[in-house]
Formats: sequence, C-alpha cells, structure tokens
Amino acid sequence: MDWDLCPERAPDIELREVTDGYVAYDPARDRLHFLNATATMLLEVCDGRVPARELPELIAAAYQLPEAPTAEVERCLAKLLEEGLLVSRSAPLAG
Repeated sequence: MDWDLCPERAPDIELREVTDGYVAYDPARDRLHFLNATATMLLEVCDGRVPARELPELIAAAYQLPEAPTAEVERCLAKLLEEGLLVSRSAPLAG
C-alpha cells in the first residue's frame, strides 16, 4: 500500500443506506456492492485530499478503538480500489 496516496470516491458512485448496512452502485460497471460501516466511512472520507496514512487513525477515533486498525484499513482500501469504488491520487506536494 502506498500510504501517500490520497484516494477518492470514483465518479458517479452512488452510496445508499439499506437495512443491513450500505450499498454502493457503480453505474459505469453496472455493479452493486454491499458495504459494512467501515468501508462506507472510508468511501465518505476519501475525498482526494486525505492521505491514506491518516485513515487508520480516523477509523480508530470514529470507533473509539485503543489502536489504529492499520492492516484492516489497508485491506479495505485495497479492495475498494480493486473494485473501482475508489481511485487513487498522488499526495499533493508540500509547499
């Protein structure tokens, strides 16, 4: 995982809450994805400005975890990128 990436939700991905969690619809691929709350939170937080390295701490704070779930966030981000729900952007250069 390149922790310097600033992932963002792919264009046109529709996110909706349903009884058992959330679904994301990708009209370009005509695919429906069932997501848990953490995957949904990552989709909502990833706006192309937040580096991936900050995401485990955000998840830890949101769920009041004693430590950041780095490996779990890495797996989730990899799957969201693989499925085309997130796209990767390079981190902006410090200026």
